Amino acid sequence: MTDDDSERYRAPALDKGLDILELLARTDGGLTQIEIAKAVGKSPNELYRMLDRLVRRGYVQRLEGDRFSLTLKMFGLAHFHAPIRRLVSFAAPVMRDFSASAEQACHLAVYDRGSVVVIAQQESSTYWAMSMRLGAQMSLFHTGSGHVLLAFQTEAQRQIMITEQVRGSGETVPPDLTERLRQVRSNGFESMDSLQTAGVRNISAPVLTLDGTALAVITCPYITPLGGKAPTREACEGLIRDAAKRISEVATGNENT
Repeated sequence: MTDDDSERYRAPALDKGLDILELLARTDGGLTQIEIAKAVGKSPNELYRMLDRLVRRGYVQRLEGDRFSLTLKMFGLAHFHAPIRRLVSFAAPVMRDFSASAEQACHLAVYDRGSVVVIAQQESSTYWAMSMRLGAQMSLFHTGSGHVLLAFQTEAQRQIMITEQVRGSGETVPPDLTERLRQVRSNGFESMDSLQTAGVRNISAPVLTLDGTALAVITCPYITPLGGKAPTREACEGLIRDAAKRISEVATGNENT
């Protein structure tokens, strides 16, 4: 396309919206309407309608102090379909190996616009198991999967996720959440009693990208076997961490490094 064609097919309103999204994507902590206007060379009044539409469509959120910040909706649009299917295909054989070794079920989950979503699950190799259905949505604040997804993020992205969880569910942020996430990062995984089902211990480990942030989380809802030779909880913690590491390596192309 020539320069003349580019000018002929200009869409000023679309350009304005894209300028705002690109600016906010590069900015931690959000910007005020005046700051956005100055950065993109427009007046605050010119941006008012565009910002309002971006907020209403879920691409941008209002923060305290009348600041605007990018949500994760664009991330979801860009990554939730074909790349997620590829992630599931990478994870499936690893999850089968885990369930065969641990004699427990497991599931893979990702973050999507205010909740944790199960995208794959593997039944136990035995006749008893605790499993999650595909598409199930869970809290970031009260699950092992949620803790891991929050713990292994940049501070800016973590705050976006927390804000979206609060806005979407009405939940309040637990007072001990920051310390809990610090412990999860230090340990490299989460192991906690289920807050939804008695007798279940959720063991969760991160599937990491090359920059060390969590792309997904693999979780074993561990049930203590009675009178058998099934692996212990401690053994399953090691197995789930190994599984997460294997999926991370395959997903990032680092399995031979």
